[in-house]
Amino acid sequence: MRYKAVIIIVLCLSALSNSACSTTQPVQPDPPPAQGDAAVGSSFPLIVVGGEPEGIAAAVSAARNGVKTLLIEEDPVLGGLMTQGRLNFLDMNYGPQKELLTRGIFQEFYEDLGNAFDIEEAKRYFLQLVQKEPNITLLLRTKFLAPIMQETTLVGVEVNENGKVSKYYGQRIIDATTDADVAFAAGAPCTVGAEDYGQKDRIMGVTLVFSVKGVNWPYVFLYNNYNRLISKIKPGWGDPAAGATWKVAWGYGPQALEYKPHDPAMRFRGPNLARQKDGSVLLNALLIFGVDGLDSASKAAGLERGKKEIPYILEFMRSRFPGFKKVELVDTAPQLYVRETRHIRGEYRLTIDDVLENRDQWDRIALGSYPVDIQPAGPEDLGNVIGKPALYSVPFRSIVPQKVDQLLVVGRSASYDSLAAGSARVLPVGMAVGEAAGVAAAFSLDKDIGFRAICGLRDAVHDIQETLGQQGANLPAFDSPRPDVMDHWAYPGLKVMRKLGLAAGGYTNDYRLDQGVQSWDAVNYLNYIIKAIRQANPQSGLQLVQAGEIAANSQLLICLAEALTVKNASADGLSAADIHTEGINVPEAQALLRQKGILTPEIESRLTKMEERPAYGVLYSLLARFYEEAV
Repeated sequence: MRYKAVIIIVLCLSALSNSACSTTQPVQPDPPPAQGDAAVGSSFPLIVVGGEPEGIAAAVSAARNGVKTLLIEEDPVLGGLMTQGRLNFLDMNYGPQKELLTRGIFQEFYEDLGNAFDIEEAKRYFLQLVQKEPNITLLLRTKFLAPIMQETTLVGVEVNENGKVSKYYGQRIIDATTDADVAFAAGAPCTVGAEDYGQKDRIMGVTLVFSVKGVNWPYVFLYNNYNRLISKIKPGWGDPAAGATWKVAWGYGPQALEYKPHDPAMRFRGPNLARQKDGSVLLNALLIFGVDGLDSASKAAGLERGKKEIPYILEFMRSRFPGFKKVELVDTAPQLYVRETRHIRGEYRLTIDDVLENRDQWDRIALGSYPVDIQPAGPEDLGNVIGKPALYSVPFRSIVPQKVDQLLVVGRSASYDSLAAGSARVLPVGMAVGEAAGVAAAFSLDKDIGFRAICGLRDAVHDIQETLGQQGANLPAFDSPRPDVMDHWAYPGLKVMRKLGLAAGGYTNDYRLDQGVQSWDAVNYLNYIIKAIRQANPQSGLQLVQAGEIAANSQLLICLAEALTVKNASADGLSAADIHTEGINVPEAQALLRQKGILTPEIESRLTKMEERPAYGVLYSLLARFYEEAV
């Protein structure tokens, strides 16, 4: 006990020396909407649709460059996900030297409000930020209805403004809606969820952030920091993922795993906790599945489902979360935190290899480094961290949608592959991209050059980058730090599997390529590959394999050969017994796989002992060649 007491005293002194206790202030009502001076049918050089943080950054950036800008937002307040979804625990992006990558307008916000900011302060901050720009006309409570097109050129938007249909015309338009509504309605192609890598029905779960009172914060602070510290001193004890400051806390992961949701299509996980100035605490912890983020009725139903679950969660926390004995609900966020819907196809699509190979782009407009965080899509899905980049750049071409002219798309629905979006979707990166879009719009108008033409003009992009640098953005060219895994013999196979969402390196980029596969992994991966092939080619005739653990290289080769050759297996697929008693033998399997180009000399040289478990490097390489051959 004496040892624990010393730790607690040290932690308290450290916390108090680095942060001050927040003062309690009454919650302020929503600020009144700004009154714009836009006349119905009027024209603006630039229209920004969407008052999300990315849209605010775009409008402010353009206005600071002298562009008269109309900013349209459906909600009664600005800030979108930050204020209406109450996502205030920001996903920060730092470079190899611990430098902040997302500077400019985001850095202004961060320095003024910090991480885990007060929601009411954020509402006022965004409104004042926009109102002090004389070049911005703001329309709140104004819903986008339809694009106004001249052939392939977007020339305006039709909106519902205070219950009346209005039309506004713009020489350039930026779509900052969360779901790229303007771009999609105008005809820009897109994919939805994980459709781009063969999992049509996989969309990350949504979250309902809720606010509570009665939390004993000093106890929360001490408990989480003690658990993190003891995990370093005694491996296997405590919780290395826990921690706290005087303002934020994270942890309770082991306890959260014990919670049994009343709604089976939900999950409660270890929460991110953020104190507000009125003494309440925001919890980002409740995952809700089965919500269609493109359907307003589905979102409304998901929000109500979440509200019904919260009383059970509070009861659980009172008994299992130290510091939460007297916790009570204050309210819930007005809107759900929806992580993904559409992914627009642009002049370039940021890929998972771009992100995890730390690639620079000649037309960089923002830098990112956040882990590729793929949240669960269902109750049985644990989600994955595909990897952690050192840094990468987002190209201008990724905000120029295909098939629609004079339009840019910013935010999570820009032209990023769904896996790459696991990193690039975060708000700090989005605000940096939004700021760049505003500068690009000003340049485009000044030089009378269309956005698509800019994609091929290095001098034009250089001028945009120079202006961004003058505004405080961080856009240095860099030599891509080469991840060690790229030098592994199995990396080509890993890349294929990673693009399909089947290989994850976690926060340390450890893909276990030289370790033996775990129980069921080989057959599960094989069946994922077969499903992806059948989706791409319904006539393939491939059958799923019903087998237990593939315990040896010999079994893996036979499974692959059987999947290639058997066209009329039973509805239940092939069983492990069938493979060993009725299937082809190992030499036949090797010969067939060599003939198909699946068992290459490089892979075969790694199969020195057929009775051994396959290593992940061998498994990934074989399945990648199998997939490429079949597709």
